[in-house]
Amino acid sequence: MIDHLGISVKNHAVSKAFYLAALAPLGIGVVMAVTKEESGAPSDFTGFGKDGKPSFWIGEGPPGAGMHLALVAQTRAQVDAFYTAALAAGAKDNGPPGIRAHFHPNYYAAFVHDPNGVNLEAVCHSPA
Repeated sequence: MIDHLGISVKNHAVSKAFYLAALAPLGIGVVMAVTKEESGAPSDFTGFGKDGKPSFWIGEGPPGAGMHLALVAQTRAQVDAFYTAALAAGAKDNGPPGIRAHFHPNYYAAFVHDPNGVNLEAVCHSPA
């Protein structure tokens, strides 16, 4: 249903470095960059995704309060690796990897707050 999502971040360079590290275990990287000169906007923009398709964009601006972004992990090991990488890149813990049975019996997820306060989640829906 959603083709792509963009969020505002406090500091583009800091957030880009964070997302490069935190999303790498999920196979997500930078696939496109648009400079402020190209867009006419006050910030550069970075598009993260897979297979050349940018699905998640960041650009500098006032961050939105209460934002939650859940990213697909193919395996539980990817959830674990995302959590470890995100914390190492400066995220704050918001729930370690584990089953969240109140969603469904195979909902395996980890939660962190990124440098902008976004509640970032990696989730795997497959059985162990």
